[in-house]
Amino acid sequence: MIQARGFRRRRLAWPWVLTGISLIMLAMRIIIESSPGADNGAWMSVWGFVPADVMAALEQLPASWSSPELLAIVTALFLHGDWLHLAGNLAYLWVFGITVERAIGHWGLAASFLLLGALANLFLALQMSDTHTPVIGASGGVSAIIGIYLGLFPVSRMGLWLPLGLYLQFARVPAVLVIGSWFTLQLIYTVIGTQDGEVAWWAHVAGFLAGVMVAVALRPFPALVDLTLQDD
Repeated sequence: MIQARGFRRRRLAWPWVLTGISLIMLAMRIIIESSPGADNGAWMSVWGFVPADVMAALEQLPASWSSPELLAIVTALFLHGDWLHLAGNLAYLWVFGITVERAIGHWGLAASFLLLGALANLFLALQMSDTHTPVIGASGGVSAIIGIYLGLFPVSRMGLWLPLGLYLQFARVPAVLVIGSWFTLQLIYTVIGTQDGEVAWWAHVAGFLAGVMVAVALRPFPALVDLTLQDD
C-alpha cells in the first residue's frame, strides 16, 4: 500500500452547538413573524433585558439573582428585531464559530456564547443603567466568538471576494486585519453612534474583549484547545 507522504486528511466534527444556536434563533424569528400582528414589542418585553431592571435586580441580595430580569441577559441572545439583524449575526457567527467550536469543543462553544454573551449584556446594562427600553440580539455572544477566534488564530488568513473594477477578485486576507477593522468600527460607534440602545455597541466591544481574554487564557493548555486548526 502506498501512502502519500506529508498529507493526511482529518475528519472535522460538525459544529452541532453552532447549528443548535442558529436553529433556535431562526425558530424565534419565525414564531414572531407567525404570531398575530407580528408584534416584536411583546416578545422583546419577555425575552429582552431592560438595563434599568437588570441594575435594580443586582442591588438585591444574591438569593434573588435568579430573577427573570437577570435571566433575560441570556434569553435576549436568541431574539432579533428583524431578518436583517438576524442574518448579520448569523453570518459572523458561522464565519468564525465553526473553527472556534472545533478548537474548544462543543461545550466550550456553548459556554463561551452564553456566558460571555451574558457578560457583554451585563456590561451594556451598566453603561445604560437608566434605560428602560428592552435590548435584544446575539451581538455580545457573536463578538465573543470573534474575539476567541482572533486570540486562538491571530496569524490565520481568510478568503474574501474583493471588488476590483467591474470584477470580483478572490484574495486571502490576514484575519487580524479583517477583525481589527471590524473592532475599530465598534470602538468608533461606541463614541459617535446612537446611545439610545437601538444598537448595543458596548456589548460588541465587551464581548470581543472578553473572548480575546478567554482565548489567551486557553492557549497554554493544549488539552483544552486545538491550535492546529486553520480556517482554510
